[in-house]
Amino acid sequence: MAKAKHRYIGGFDGMRTIGVIGVILYHLRPELFRGGYLGVLIFLAISGYLITDGFIRHNDAGEGLALPSFWARRAKRLYPALVAVLFGTGAWMVLFSRDLLLNFHKIVLANLTFTYNWWQIFNGQSYFARFANNESPFTHLWTLSIEGQFYLLWPLAFLLLIKLVKKPERRFQITLGIAALSGVWMAILALLHPTGDPSRLYYGSDTRLFGLMLGAALAFVWPSTRLARHLNRRAALALDLIGTAAAAVMVWGMLSLDADGRTLYLGGMFGFTLATVLLIAVVASPATLWGRLLSNPVFHWVGSRSYGIYLYQFPVMIFWENGFKNIADHPVLYPVLEVLLILAISELSYRFIEQSLAHLDYRHLWGSLKALVNPKLALRRTRIVCGVAALILALGTVGMIMAPGVKDTANDSAVAKKLRANETDKAQQQKELAAARKRVAAAKKAASEKKASSSSKASSSSQATSSKASSSSKASSSQAPAKPGVNGDFVKYGISQDALTKAQGVTLTAVGDSVMLDAKPTLQKLMPKSFIDASVSRQLYKSVDIVKRYAQTGALASTVVIGLGTNGPFTTAQMGEMMAAIGSQRQVFWINVHVPTRPWQNTVNATLQAATKRYANLTVIDWQSYCKDHRSWFYNDLVHPNPEGAKYYVAFVTKEIMAHLKTSN
Repeated sequence: MAKAKHRYIGGFDGMRTIGVIGVILYHLRPELFRGGYLGVLIFLAISGYLITDGFIRHNDAGEGLALPSFWARRAKRLYPALVAVLFGTGAWMVLFSRDLLLNFHKIVLANLTFTYNWWQIFNGQSYFARFANNESPFTHLWTLSIEGQFYLLWPLAFLLLIKLVKKPERRFQITLGIAALSGVWMAILALLHPTGDPSRLYYGSDTRLFGLMLGAALAFVWPSTRLARHLNRRAALALDLIGTAAAAVMVWGMLSLDADGRTLYLGGMFGFTLATVLLIAVVASPATLWGRLLSNPVFHWVGSRSYGIYLYQFPVMIFWENGFKNIADHPVLYPVLEVLLILAISELSYRFIEQSLAHLDYRHLWGSLKALVNPKLALRRTRIVCGVAALILALGTVGMIMAPGVKDTANDSAVAKKLRANETDKAQQQKELAAARKRVAAAKKAASEKKASSSSKASSSSQATSSKASSSSKASSSQAPAKPGVNGDFVKYGISQDALTKAQGVTLTAVGDSVMLDAKPTLQKLMPKSFIDASVSRQLYKSVDIVKRYAQTGALASTVVIGLGTNGPFTTAQMGEMMAAIGSQRQVFWINVHVPTRPWQNTVNATLQAATKRYANLTVIDWQSYCKDHRSWFYNDLVHPNPEGAKYYVAFVTKEIMAHLKTSN
């Protein structure tokens, strides 16, 4: 019986390098590498191909799968580094960031049982929320759970498939069909929940299954050991052209597809995976230029350590951001330092954990432990490594013991309590919305009457009567005209009494994120005719449909205030969609962002400033320049104004609106 042959495909190291670089760049600079998270799909597709290709080799050689041996090898590959990152991160949190220990014991258990992605779903863990609560250093480990589930279940499904279906082409079709069903299911869920947080789609094993199954399907029709080492020039060129086209699609996706955009879940992710699988097929061929290009010492080094690099990247980034609050001031230096730190830790993990434990014979573990305490044996380096590992495991275990008693400081913080207090339930929001429609209708009627009056050829006395009627109409739509000195206590925050008085009569619609929500009551005090829809973790992509709906239902005033960009960057095109939804006949005030702890602060503000040249009806309120030297105005997150800072925020925003208001209200 012939032994199953194995061929190492060096080009896959290059693909893994591309994948892990994409993920790291996305986490470091999401405003520049919008689709870098798609690098995970490269790992999933390669895993699907290699695992299934190995099964096919063993099956063709008549060796069987030897499932216990397979599962043991996978466990030795996954668990050592996974345990290291879990307990190493736990040790750091015990020493320096105990507030992050919340649910640590549950997170460890979920990861070790490869169910973490479902734990994230059932516990409402968003992949996209940045300031609703403290970010977890374990958010990225969802993909390890999906791979673990695949390693456990796919061998059983493969054996069933081999037994019931004899033709490789038919096996390919069935596996491809499973992948297609997963992609369609993702699209269906996206259509059923068009405006919700897409984390359920992002984390789900069912919605992510196609990443693995498309790679598995390829193995049935493109087994690595049956690929010709030499092809004629035309065939090799054809494969390389296919690889070039696939690589171009992948690069486009990694630069363009937003993780929280609908396009991604309505076929974008599936299409990216198809392109990835095509490149896998090209790279797997030993006769292609792409295979040789992606096989080099640098890519081999990164690719062989890509598992550790992926594991350690997020904890390093989270702890760095917790330690350094001026991220926006160092958009290049800090990412470079973070990457160097990630690579250094990954190299140590590769040498002392992954490589050492991968070759450890656990049947002789007791003997190895006795050798460590034998003073006659010269094992100084090994003892040091084991001592450090024992200390880390001990501290991590302490973290698990402490975790049940850790309070949710993010949701119980002063800013979180204030945000919850400012939120309105659906009934109250509908009531406010109905009042807003009446105010907008009254304002339009008053503006129309004023326009008709000014253009008529009636006598000056009749014009005065018309003006008086208009004022009466406006006043009847809301409360009585403001008395002199209204909100006069805000003058000390930099706004004039004239502006405060004028603000009482301005009808406007505001849409924003948690920064606006933080200031909502005070904004409504200064501008009582305002309708404010602000929500925690809101981003621009979620807001365009909201504005469209308000425009269609008559709730969008002629003056619109936008406060978005805190939770993530947006593109020029996305901003264009928002401006189109508002319309060119309305005046738009867009408050720029002060978020020094995130790299996209300057990008968002530069995008807004550039947009003022394209949109004549746009005015940018430069909150960032006004507040940047006043740290005392903010809570500890340096993003949300505290009670005193909120007064400066509201006074400044109101003053800027009154100073630049052109439309009639």
